[in-house]
Amino acid sequence: MKFHAGLLIAFLIFSVVSFIGCKETFTWFLECIPAFIGVIVLLLTYNKFKFSNFTYIVIFIHCLVLIVGGHYTYAEVPLFNWIKETFHQSRNNYDKVGHFIQGFGPALIIREIFIRKNVVNGKKWLSFIIISIALAISAFYELIEWFVSVNSGESGDAFLGTQGYIWDTQSDMLTALIGAITAVFLFKKVQDNSIAKLS
Repeated sequence: MKFHAGLLIAFLIFSVVSFIGCKETFTWFLECIPAFIGVIVLLLTYNKFKFSNFTYIVIFIHCLVLIVGGHYTYAEVPLFNWIKETFHQSRNNYDKVGHFIQGFGPALIIREIFIRKNVVNGKKWLSFIIISIALAISAFYELIEWFVSVNSGESGDAFLGTQGYIWDTQSDMLTALIGAITAVFLFKKVQDNSIAKLS
């Protein structure tokens, strides 16, 4: 309980700090709203379903990635500007971190729900279904980005963050897919151990 409260307080503090002096208020809102919605859902369902501590940490990291991107915009995160210049990259690639965690986080959330609720009988199809859902979430988010960009002018372009790269949408989904696969196959034992501690 104290651990969960600590994560929530830290999230609220980071959110406020992220908002102060953010580059564009509308872009900050667009980038951070998924984190706020997610936290509200977690709070509303907390008494009925508590995730393992490992999954909460992953969710917290996902939220941090979003609010950092909201503060600077994904195309202008300073560390990744430095990486761009140092390694002669053509763009700021912080958005790929965002899309990696967009696959990684949801995959582990879905996995824990499926395991604890016995949604899938047997383990043979479990990983495939989890990764497929994570990829579907990523594809749906790309549709949201497209819709917002088309209807919001320059602010929407900052939210879309393609930086002139014509294959940005496809590479975003690929990065999310890699994140989901990484989560399911490399972190399943860590998550299983964390789930076991609940009982």
